[in-house]
Amino acid sequence: MITWRRLTEDDFGLLRSWLAQPHVARWWHHDTSVEAVARDFGPAARGEDPSEDLLVMLDGTPVALVQRCRFADFPDYVAELADQTELPDTAVTIDYLVGDPARVGQGLGPRIIRAIVEATWTDYSEASAVVVPVHTANRASWRALEKAGLRRTGTADLDPDNPDDDRTHFVYRIDRPADALADPRSGPQSSPQSGPKSGP
Repeated sequence: MITWRRLTEDDFGLLRSWLAQPHVARWWHHDTSVEAVARDFGPAARGEDPSEDLLVMLDGTPVALVQRCRFADFPDYVAELADQTELPDTAVTIDYLVGDPARVGQGLGPRIIRAIVEATWTDYSEASAVVVPVHTANRASWRALEKAGLRRTGTADLDPDNPDDDRTHFVYRIDRPADALADPRSGPQSSPQSGPKSGP
Protein backbone atom coordinates (compact mmCIF):
# COMPACT_ATOMS: atom_id res chain seq x y z
CA MET A 1 0.00 0.00 0.00
CA ILE A 2 1.23 3.47 -0.89
CA THR A 3 0.47 6.21 1.62
CA TRP A 4 1.94 9.60 2.39
CA ARG A 5 2.04 12.47 4.83
CA ARG A 6 3.63 15.89 4.96
CA LEU A 7 7.37 15.94 5.49
CA THR A 8 8.37 17.21 8.94
CA GLU A 9 11.63 18.59 10.25
CA ASP A 10 12.18 15.25 12.01
CA ASP A 11 12.47 13.68 8.53
CA PHE A 12 15.30 15.93 7.38
CA GLY A 13 18.02 13.43 8.31
CA LEU A 14 16.43 10.80 6.08
CA LEU A 15 15.93 13.35 3.31
CA ARG A 16 19.59 14.38 3.47
CA SER A 17 20.63 10.75 3.05
CA TRP A 18 18.37 10.41 0.00
CA LEU A 19 19.62 13.62 -1.61
CA ALA A 20 23.18 12.30 -1.24
CA GLN A 21 22.43 9.09 -3.15
CA PRO A 22 24.10 9.22 -6.58
CA HIS A 23 20.89 8.46 -8.49
CA VAL A 24 19.18 11.41 -6.76
CA ALA A 25 22.14 13.81 -6.64
CA ARG A 26 22.58 13.50 -10.43
CA TRP A 27 19.26 15.22 -11.08
CA TRP A 28 18.35 17.14 -7.92
CA HIS A 29 21.87 18.52 -7.42
CA HIS A 30 20.92 19.69 -3.92
CA ASP A 31 23.22 20.76 -1.11
CA THR A 32 22.89 18.05 1.55
CA SER A 33 24.15 20.11 4.47
CA VAL A 34 21.94 20.46 7.53
CA GLU A 35 21.64 24.19 6.88
CA ALA A 36 20.68 23.85 3.20
CA VAL A 37 18.01 21.20 3.78
CA ALA A 38 16.52 23.23 6.65
CA ARG A 39 16.54 26.36 4.49
CA ASP A 40 14.91 24.79 1.43
CA PHE A 41 12.50 22.31 3.03
CA GLY A 42 11.78 23.97 6.37
CA PRO A 43 9.17 26.50 5.18
CA ALA A 44 6.97 23.81 3.60
CA ALA A 45 7.38 21.52 6.61
CA ARG A 46 6.21 24.34 8.88
CA GLY A 47 3.31 25.28 6.61
CA GLU A 48 4.87 28.63 5.70
CA ASP A 49 5.19 27.81 1.99
CA PRO A 50 2.31 27.07 -0.42
CA SER A 51 4.03 23.94 -1.75
CA GLU A 52 3.75 20.48 -0.21
CA ASP A 53 6.62 18.11 0.52
CA LEU A 54 5.14 14.65 0.91
CA LEU A 55 6.95 11.70 2.47
CA VAL A 56 5.75 8.59 0.63
CA MET A 57 5.58 5.23 2.35
CA LEU A 58 5.34 1.74 0.93
CA ASP A 59 3.67 -0.51 3.47
CA GLY A 60 4.65 1.99 6.14
CA THR A 61 8.32 2.31 5.14
CA PRO A 62 9.49 5.69 3.79
CA VAL A 63 10.69 5.28 0.22
CA ALA A 64 10.20 8.54 -1.68
CA LEU A 65 9.55 12.27 -1.66
CA VAL A 66 7.00 14.10 -3.79
CA GLN A 67 6.78 17.88 -4.03
CA ARG A 68 3.43 19.26 -5.18
CA CYS A 69 2.26 22.82 -5.76
CA ARG A 70 0.04 25.10 -7.80
CA PHE A 71 1.87 26.89 -10.59
CA ALA A 72 -0.11 30.01 -9.67
CA ASP A 73 1.68 30.17 -6.32
CA PHE A 74 5.03 30.58 -8.10
CA PRO A 75 4.61 33.33 -10.71
CA ASP A 76 8.28 33.31 -11.75
CA TYR A 77 7.94 29.67 -12.74
CA VAL A 78 4.74 30.44 -14.64
CA ALA A 79 6.45 33.28 -16.50
CA GLU A 80 9.27 30.96 -17.54
CA LEU A 81 6.99 28.17 -18.77
CA ALA A 82 3.71 29.69 -19.96
CA ASP A 83 5.17 31.24 -23.12
CA GLN A 84 6.44 27.84 -24.21
CA THR A 85 3.52 25.52 -23.53
CA GLU A 86 -0.19 25.66 -22.81
CA LEU A 87 -0.42 26.10 -19.05
CA PRO A 88 -3.88 26.29 -17.44
CA ASP A 89 -4.23 28.88 -14.69
CA THR A 90 -5.24 26.12 -12.28
CA ALA A 91 -2.51 23.61 -13.19
CA VAL A 92 -0.59 21.75 -10.49
CA THR A 93 2.93 20.36 -10.83
CA ILE A 94 4.93 17.68 -9.04
CA ASP A 95 8.55 16.69 -8.56
CA TYR A 96 9.63 13.37 -7.13
CA LEU A 97 12.43 11.09 -6.10
CA VAL A 98 12.68 7.48 -4.98
CA GLY A 99 15.22 7.73 -2.19
CA ASP A 100 16.16 4.13 -1.51
CA PRO A 101 18.42 2.89 -4.33
CA ALA A 102 17.24 -0.66 -3.68
CA ARG A 103 13.74 0.42 -4.76
CA VAL A 104 14.82 2.00 -8.06
CA GLY A 105 13.85 0.18 -11.25
CA GLN A 106 11.01 -1.80 -9.67
CA GLY A 107 8.07 0.20 -11.04
CA LEU A 108 7.58 2.14 -7.83
CA GLY A 109 7.96 5.58 -9.43
CA PRO A 110 4.97 5.23 -11.80
CA ARG A 111 2.83 3.83 -8.97
CA ILE A 112 3.62 6.80 -6.75
CA ILE A 113 3.04 9.33 -9.52
CA ARG A 114 -0.27 7.72 -10.44
CA ALA A 115 -1.40 7.75 -6.81
CA ILE A 116 -0.44 11.39 -6.24
CA VAL A 117 -2.09 12.52 -9.47
CA GLU A 118 -5.29 10.66 -8.61
CA ALA A 119 -5.37 12.28 -5.17
CA THR A 120 -4.68 15.71 -6.65
CA TRP A 121 -8.10 15.85 -8.28
CA THR A 122 -9.62 15.77 -4.79
CA ASP A 123 -6.93 17.61 -2.87
CA TYR A 124 -6.94 20.52 -5.34
CA SER A 125 -10.58 20.79 -6.30
CA GLU A 126 -9.91 23.50 -8.87
CA ALA A 127 -7.01 21.74 -10.61
CA SER A 128 -7.69 21.11 -14.28
CA ALA A 129 -4.35 19.49 -15.11
CA VAL A 130 -1.05 18.25 -13.74
CA VAL A 131 1.86 19.58 -15.82
CA VAL A 132 5.42 18.34 -15.26
CA PRO A 133 8.58 19.58 -17.00
CA VAL A 134 11.42 17.05 -16.89
CA HIS A 135 14.90 17.21 -18.38
CA THR A 136 15.13 15.37 -21.69
CA ALA A 137 18.18 13.40 -20.53
CA ASN A 138 16.38 12.05 -17.46
CA ARG A 139 14.83 9.11 -19.25
CA ALA A 140 13.91 7.22 -16.09
CA SER A 141 11.88 10.20 -14.89
CA TRP A 142 9.96 10.87 -18.08
CA ARG A 143 9.36 7.17 -18.67
CA ALA A 144 7.83 6.99 -15.18
CA LEU A 145 5.50 9.85 -16.12
CA GLU A 146 4.47 8.06 -19.29
CA LYS A 147 3.80 4.80 -17.43
CA ALA A 148 1.67 6.79 -14.95
CA GLY A 149 -0.51 8.06 -17.79
CA LEU A 150 0.92 11.50 -18.55
CA ARG A 151 1.48 12.47 -22.18
CA ARG A 152 4.30 14.49 -23.68
CA THR A 153 2.94 17.79 -25.00
CA GLY A 154 6.11 19.54 -26.12
CA THR A 155 9.47 20.87 -25.04
CA ALA A 156 10.55 23.91 -23.08
CA ASP A 157 13.76 25.85 -22.50
CA LEU A 158 14.18 25.97 -18.70
CA ASP A 159 16.93 26.30 -16.12
CA PRO A 160 18.15 22.79 -15.22
CA ASP A 161 18.52 21.67 -11.61
CA ASN A 162 22.01 20.49 -12.45
CA PRO A 163 24.07 23.27 -14.09
CA ASP A 164 26.02 20.65 -16.05
CA ASP A 165 22.86 19.93 -18.10
CA ASP A 166 21.50 21.93 -21.01
CA ARG A 167 18.12 23.70 -20.80
CA THR A 168 15.99 21.32 -22.87
CA HIS A 169 13.02 19.83 -21.02
CA PHE A 170 10.09 17.70 -22.08
CA VAL A 171 6.69 18.84 -20.82
CA TYR A 172 4.23 16.17 -19.68
CA ARG A 173 0.57 16.67 -18.87
CA ILE A 174 -2.52 14.86 -17.67
CA ASP A 175 -5.94 16.50 -17.54
CA ARG A 176 -8.61 16.02 -14.90
CA PRO A 177 -10.70 13.04 -16.01
CA ALA A 178 -14.38 13.62 -16.61
CA ASP A 179 -15.32 11.25 -13.79
CA ALA A 180 -13.06 13.01 -11.23
CA LEU A 181 -15.63 15.38 -9.81
CA ALA A 182 -14.31 18.37 -7.92
CA ASP A 183 -14.43 17.88 -4.17
CA PRO A 184 -16.21 20.66 -2.23
CA ARG A 185 -13.18 21.03 0.03
CA SER A 186 -10.64 23.57 -1.17
CA GLY A 187 -6.87 23.31 -0.97
CA PRO A 188 -4.59 20.37 -0.30
CA GLN A 189 -5.46 17.93 2.45
CA SER A 190 -2.63 17.08 4.82
CA SER A 191 -3.95 13.79 6.16
CA PRO A 192 -2.45 10.54 4.82
CA GLN A 193 -3.86 9.43 1.49
CA SER A 194 -4.05 5.92 0.06
CA GLY A 195 -2.93 5.29 -3.46
CA PRO A 196 -3.57 2.40 -5.83
CA LYS A 197 -2.94 -1.03 -4.37
CA SER A 198 -1.63 -2.38 -7.65
CA GLY A 199 0.57 -1.15 -10.45
CA PRO A 200 3.65 -1.88 -12.50
